Amino acid sequence: MSLGQRVSSDHQLARLLQIGVVLEEVVESRAAHHLESLPADEREAIDEEVRALLAEAAEESAEHRERLEALVDDLEAETVAYEEINALVDARYGPPEDTDGVLYDQLCNEETAYKFYDDLIEAVEASDAEFAIDRDRLLETLYGIREEEREGVEEVTEIMERRA
Repeated sequence: MSLGQRVSSDHQLARLLQIGVVLEEVVESRAAHHLESLPADEREAIDEEVRALLAEAAEESAEHRERLEALVDDLEAETVAYEEINALVDARYGPPEDTDGVLYDQLCNEETAYKFYDDLIEAVEASDAEFAIDRDRLLETLYGIREEEREGVEEVTEIMERRA
């Protein structure tokens, strides 16, 4: 996804942050449900490293969501409730077929989030608009989340390379 423009208003910034919240909700929901959704024999084949990765991803996404929601609240906008997104994820996505599918899905989630935050940072930095929230706080939050997503991409990639 490429934003391809500057963020020019509080309304636009709020909408983009809301997209980030939904993205984190989807990642959190998928990471939390991957193990549950695998067939029993595949679930038992998942080793502790992958279990820890998924638990950490769900926890990190929940923390990212909370940080983004705080920014959205300061812009006096609303976000979509996690429960609503969780229900949509359950209805939309079928279970992965095996451990490799879980890892590929997690890698895709981490890369998508990284790219979104990278684009959002670029759009905010390109803007000369005054926002209702402190620009330094906004960028610091986004930089931190982007860095954690980059680390997530690296972690999943390392696990996949060890398994290859």
